[in-house]
Amino acid sequence: MIEIRNLTRKFDQVVAVDDLSFEVREGEVLGFLGPNGAGKSTTMKVITGFLAPSAGSVTIDGFDIGGQPLEAKALIGYLPEGAPCYGDMTTMEFLRFIARIRGFRGEEADRRIAGVMRDVALETVAHQTIETLSKGFKRRVGLAQAILHDPKVLILDEPTDGLDPNQKNQVRELIRNLARDKIVVVSTHILEEVTAVCTRAIIIDEGRIVADGTPAELEARSRYHHAVEVRLAGELDLARELADVAEVAGVEQDRLDKASFTILSEGKPIFARISELAQQRQWPVEEFHARRGQLEDVFRTVTEDANRQEAA
Repeated sequence: MIEIRNLTRKFDQVVAVDDLSFEVREGEVLGFLGPNGAGKSTTMKVITGFLAPSAGSVTIDGFDIGGQPLEAKALIGYLPEGAPCYGDMTTMEFLRFIARIRGFRGEEADRRIAGVMRDVALETVAHQTIETLSKGFKRRVGLAQAILHDPKVLILDEPTDGLDPNQKNQVRELIRNLARDKIVVVSTHILEEVTAVCTRAIIIDEGRIVADGTPAELEARSRYHHAVEVRLAGELDLARELADVAEVAGVEQDRLDKASFTILSEGKPIFARISELAQQRQWPVEEFHARRGQLEDVFRTVTEDANRQEAA
């Protein structure tokens, strides 16, 4: 388990991480979200021991990252932002170098290197120097070195950055498989990644937690949760039609497609009720479907609310 207690990190007078506390348990894939400059990468660097905290503590499976750094770091696989590697080494040479650092030799090193190269699809560039690789392949080399020693904790900063859609799917599937017996923390700005691989998400802003829950719990906080989308084939004043329906919170018209509307809910499912009304009143409906809450909407709302409170 990762335990973070009252973690603070300052750079001169700038507070990058502000009294942060949370836990991550085995089997969880935690999505770590926040605007640029929110403190995501700084938090990850402190968790991995790359930076020392200004205050507070981080323990990895009971080992304090400051007081017992060797024991704690041995349990961690870390993919930092930018995935720095030695450019003049080939992929194979670099992974052999990492294997030696991790204490593996002979057949054990060969087995582990072959396994991670297969897992992240690096066989085709095994003998190519890293400086000649595309951004996507460099990212995969970084991921390979992070998992080579089969760590108990994986800290991944933007793991799919620079990958094409097929490669993103491969990496996400790998993360899901790895998470069965590990703790995985994924920092990302790609919100679809959270719903694709994460079992929990924390949103931070200005170094503080502003939301924490499963993707479904966070989506349920969206104003679009339980909403119904309607596209009409003819003229109809939907707002007037629904003015007396208690379950409806409002109606929004699409700015670009004037025939499309979103019917907002007061917090409960309204699809059946709206469908019934549409049939009774013979609305000229062309398309009709329920919507899920939008993580993007929640992200924007909680970070803007935090900024407004700070300003007040």
